[in-house]
Amino acid sequence: MSEDKSQTLRSRPVDHVTSVVKGAIGAVPIAGPLLAEIAGTLIPNQRVDRLAKFAERLGERLSDIEDDKLRANLTDENFTDAVEESLRQAARSTSDERRQYIANLLASGINLDNLDFIETKHLLRLLGEINDIEVIWLRAYYGWHWGQRDSAFHERHATILEPAVAYLGSSQDEIDRASMQESYKLHLESLGLLRSRIRFDNKTKLPEFDKNEGFKKSGFEITPLGQLLVRYIDMIPSDAEA
Repeated sequence: MSEDKSQTLRSRPVDHVTSVVKGAIGAVPIAGPLLAEIAGTLIPNQRVDRLAKFAERLGERLSDIEDDKLRANLTDENFTDAVEESLRQAARSTSDERRQYIANLLASGINLDNLDFIETKHLLRLLGEINDIEVIWLRAYYGWHWGQRDSAFHERHATILEPAVAYLGSSQDEIDRASMQESYKLHLESLGLLRSRIRFDNKTKLPEFDKNEGFKKSGFEITPLGQLLVRYIDMIPSDAEA
């Protein structure tokens, strides 16, 4: 979509935008007509602008895909389900970064023949379960897993990734921050994107065990599923291992 056309869409009153939404999205090269065919009544009136931005980003990712290949996918119900899920999430999105994640994931499913659209939809739903802060934590654990320093990423998100630990005598703010950090990681663990690391005794080399709490934990690490999600939303550095 051209910049002028995109700006015109955003400046119109909601009722006028709604009446032309399919045409506006359809004007985006490559992805637009595809999304317009599927969008139909899925689009809440006040969220047209978000979908227009999403269509632009998806179009950029699909610019090298032949139109015939995209059209052929329309006969696959799992593909249309995945597109519908991406539209719903894009309509609810509140940041350009989130719309880019969604576009990247859907484009990865279209580009790569080894990922079934059922799996694409599953990854989309996992992405929809986590917030933008949790995405940053997942990306950080990916880097730590592969031993990447990636200082620019950590500096950019220092306020999120700075470790928060609450001790006896900590202020309420410190306690609250530590609680939130732990909750993000536990949520990622509950979705199978992170897992707890078992603590081992340095002398015996055996797992440490507490009769009340079970095996003692030593932080978290990213799972293969978590790594897959990070790769498909295209958040890894160019020199990262796959």
